[in-house]
Amino acid sequence: MRIVRQIAATAAASAVILGGAFLTAPAASAASLPSACNLIVTQTKEASTSVNLRSGPGTSYTSLGILATGVNFTEYCTKDYAWSYGKVTSGANKGKTGWVKYSLLNPVES
Repeated sequence: MRIVRQIAATAAASAVILGGAFLTAPAASAASLPSACNLIVTQTKEASTSVNLRSGPGTSYTSLGILATGVNFTEYCTKDYAWSYGKVTSGANKGKTGWVKYSLLNPVES
């Protein structure tokens, strides 16, 4: 009987610990996108030419790096089809998030 209680106690403690981890884990959702986004889209694109990755949707924002021609970029949203927000998925700036001029990105064929 003692073993059964220990197993039950361990299972209950594990459920509390794991349940808490699931409840506090960050979720990827529209709520985590910048407020400047007004169209939510997830699409893989590539730079059609060398282009700046910027901290905001406009040329007045700081450049976070330059994406070379052909670098992949996962677009999460756009601002008025003028600027795309997303994550660089290849090249020297891989892993960085920021804004790229919409017209300088081409969809990647599947």
